[in-house]
Amino acid sequence: MTVLTFLPDAAAEPLVVLVSNRAVLTQPDDSLLLTPATVAISSTTGKIVFVAPTVLPREAFPASSTYVDYGNKLILPGLVDAHVHLNEPGRTEWEGFATGTRAAASGGVTTVIDMPLNAIPPTTTLEGFKVKLAAAQGQCWVDVGFYGGVIPGNADQLLPLVEAGVRGFKGFLIESGVDEFPAVSSSDIALAMTTLKDTPTTLMFHAEMLPPITDSVGDGVTRSDPPLAPKGELTSYSTFLESRPPAFETYAIEEILSMAGLAPQLHLHIVHLSATEAIPILRNARARGVNITAETCFHYLGLASDNIEDGDTRHKCCPPIREQSNQDKLWAELTAGEDSCIRTVVSDHSPCTPELKLLPDHLSVQPEFDEQNGVLLRRPNLHFTDSGIDVTLPEEEMQDNKTDCCGNHEHAAELSHVQQDAAAGPQGQGDFFAAWGGISSVGLGLPILHTTATKRAAPLSIVDVVRLCCQATAKQVGLSHRKGGLKVGMDGDVCVFDDEEEWVLRAGDMKWKNKCSPWEGHQFKGRVRETWLRGTKVYQLGGANGGFVSEVPVGEAITERRVV
Repeated sequence: MTVLTFLPDAAAEPLVVLVSNRAVLTQPDDSLLLTPATVAISSTTGKIVFVAPTVLPREAFPASSTYVDYGNKLILPGLVDAHVHLNEPGRTEWEGFATGTRAAASGGVTTVIDMPLNAIPPTTTLEGFKVKLAAAQGQCWVDVGFYGGVIPGNADQLLPLVEAGVRGFKGFLIESGVDEFPAVSSSDIALAMTTLKDTPTTLMFHAEMLPPITDSVGDGVTRSDPPLAPKGELTSYSTFLESRPPAFETYAIEEILSMAGLAPQLHLHIVHLSATEAIPILRNARARGVNITAETCFHYLGLASDNIEDGDTRHKCCPPIREQSNQDKLWAELTAGEDSCIRTVVSDHSPCTPELKLLPDHLSVQPEFDEQNGVLLRRPNLHFTDSGIDVTLPEEEMQDNKTDCCGNHEHAAELSHVQQDAAAGPQGQGDFFAAWGGISSVGLGLPILHTTATKRAAPLSIVDVVRLCCQATAKQVGLSHRKGGLKVGMDGDVCVFDDEEEWVLRAGDMKWKNKCSPWEGHQFKGRVRETWLRGTKVYQLGGANGGFVSEVPVGEAITERRVV
């Protein structure tokens, strides 16, 4: 028997055939099965054309086929990371389409969904979306979808963005940290819900809110006092953690749920859930029929505040990494099956330049020098308030950091300025309140989850990982018809994973632009060996061109209108 029995046209087109003793396949009823498998992909269309739950020999396929036997290595669907900040155009010193998607590809991620903020302009208008799409052209090593943003005054842009193909929308209930993406009030949320209520989209929220100053939580909350004033050393992680308590998350989620009745069919989603105090609130809402889900992040599942050293601002993010006891409860919810309110796990890759992290000397990363253009790749001081406290330094107020529409600065940054920033005193090195908040980890999710689950002896199988990081994330953004599964008709996106290899993450292993991450030095069990995008091998560990064996980017911008 040959595959021609089932695919009479197979001889007319070249096939890529991947076989393994272990693969996670999507069944006709969308259940997942770990089984020996053969997966054949059309080199012409990039679609999966044949799947069998057994290993077929090379002789079963036309001689022109590319046939690869991976033995006991796992064949998985390419991961769909539904929360990534690529920052282009405007803040390409932090990240960009080329570097961010290369990092994704190196970790078996074949689709990323780009967040609407930290790029300039943000994706809050149709014109801003067009600018971002132009910037992405020819740079993407994996496929990239896009979210739109909800900010005060842009309700008239939401439906045009839906028509243009954004996968969902995100808004902040607390200041985002960048001036061009302000927080929304309750009236802004209500308007967004009513505007989007009949559309197939997802309305997402950064769910932190300043504590209310009255019995009701409404527009007035945005005029309340700042978060809890720091009580302790600013270089102590415990000081930062205490300033951003779980109540920030629970207040915000309760505010969102209070308006859910305005759009009963609209999918609501909480991004980067950290505080487990919010889990009963979300569970109760889901039990009442509210269409709401949550995601958590690899860093909340693998890092705990108990182990964060003073001054190690690589760990700063918002909401914060919380105690080990909180992490234990996140894992309990994650492994609760269909009853869990946590439906997806994502990276929330949110990088910046190392100097914005204000790292102590022993953790400092040298700024990257662009030899071609003869400039230091550094962004001048940025005024941000992502801790809810104005941390502008006096010398920053006197600096003229003018930017054009693409975020290019009129004045070149000098290395001496970087060194001065690093020695800025109490609000300089190791200051958790002055440092930028964000974790770099796109492409590391599979090793993080597998390693942590193994150490914990958690009931999280590789099938569960595929459900959380491939199938459910694709569904969240309306791409389950083509992404997140190994099934006939789906895109031929494949991750080859060696779940036995042990390795330590070094700076040279980081493929994102700025080699700064709290994961540096961690030992992992499990490593991505290859990544295939629509039937083309784009990454091979140890391969030519730094592993990026396709030599040129073959990723595409996903702009098809969402229909589910």
